[in-house]
Amino acid sequence: MQLSKTEEELMNIIWKQKKAFMKDLLDAYPEPKPATTTIATLLKRMTDKQFIAYKSIGRAREYYPLVKKKDYFSKHVNGLIKNFFNDSAGQFASFFTQETNLSKEELEDLKKVIDEQLKKK
Repeated sequence: MQLSKTEEELMNIIWKQKKAFMKDLLDAYPEPKPATTTIATLLKRMTDKQFIAYKSIGRAREYYPLVKKKDYFSKHVNGLIKNFFNDSAGQFASFFTQETNLSKEELEDLKKVIDEQLKKK
């Protein structure tokens, strides 16, 4: 299952805070802040999708993630490679390095990451 753009934005806040009450979530948004009802709706949908859960403390709810950020984005990157690059990591890497205007330093850093992974295999 996938999150909408607005759900993803809220999920990023929850991942960053690890645990948060409604007030904490609202405070994390820049101005203009969304309505409390909007956040409540997003939290309900994300709970239904089993991305988050909550613990009731009195009348308040403390929300926390059920899905790790790394796992969520790993699934999406793999889906992107499969659906848009014919399941070819090489095609994805070629597109990524050519279309993102990476500096020479960034490309060298990327090369180091790849070299480190090659040593581990």
